[in-house]
Amino acid sequence: MPEGSPLQTLLEQQQARLLDDWMREQLASPNLRRDLIGDHELRQQSAEFLGALRDAMASGSHSVDGPAWQPVRDLLGSFSRTRALQGFRPSDTARFVFSLKQPLFTLLRETVPAERLGEETWEVSTVLDQLGLFTTEVFQKSREEVIARQQQELMELSTPVVKIWEGIVAVPLIGTLDSARTQVVMENLLSRIVENGASVAIIDITGVPTVDTLVAQHLIKTVAAARLMGAECIISGIRPQIAQTIVHLGVVLENVTTKASLADAIMVALRSTGYTVARLSAVRS
Repeated sequence: MPEGSPLQTLLEQQQARLLDDWMREQLASPNLRRDLIGDHELRQQSAEFLGALRDAMASGSHSVDGPAWQPVRDLLGSFSRTRALQGFRPSDTARFVFSLKQPLFTLLRETVPAERLGEETWEVSTVLDQLGLFTTEVFQKSREEVIARQQQELMELSTPVVKIWEGIVAVPLIGTLDSARTQVVMENLLSRIVENGASVAIIDITGVPTVDTLVAQHLIKTVAAARLMGAECIISGIRPQIAQTIVHLGVVLENVTTKASLADAIMVALRSTGYTVARLSAVRS
């Protein structure tokens, strides 16, 4: 769009009226999420966007990917990320930009000669369409980042490392053990080994539904990492079907102590650290 275009003039000279008309357009929409945004905040965001749009148009470029449009992209990106966290839909954020079309078209019809109206209208529509699509992309990326962070938090919560006794820690695993979760397990386990000065770490797989070659490899890597930190590992929860699967797959858990239950693993861990477990009645007698 050339410098000094009718649209640039409107944004510079008619910004107050344009803001009022745009606000009426947005407030009249049945799709406005009044439960998520107030009129004052909406007007503030609209005014900021019009100001950034005016400055970008003043550069003479209408390519929203250009450097002159960076402030506009930053502003819309901030709006999109904030709205994604607030619970807006992607269409709500894009509609914020698209709703500016009608007020702009009205002003263009009032000020632009008929022979140029089609061209100017097309330019406005193209720019706002590009910006609307940009908000959708940023919104989607923000939602994906939120989901990824929640998944990471859930993985950390689902892999607690608990202190059983002095020098003994345990990590009960529940659910599928994949590469990403193995990394979380390994990091948490190694950290707690250091914090507690543990010499024995129990990895309980009672809650792991299946053990295949990949899961076995993940377990071996975790055991190796714990040994590098000076702790021996005991794998508990080896059910008959899991034992058969491991043998069938030809996986060798070399020099790794395995037990059928967590209770058996705790007993072995206590003995290896110098503790004796006895029934109270036997001690009294």
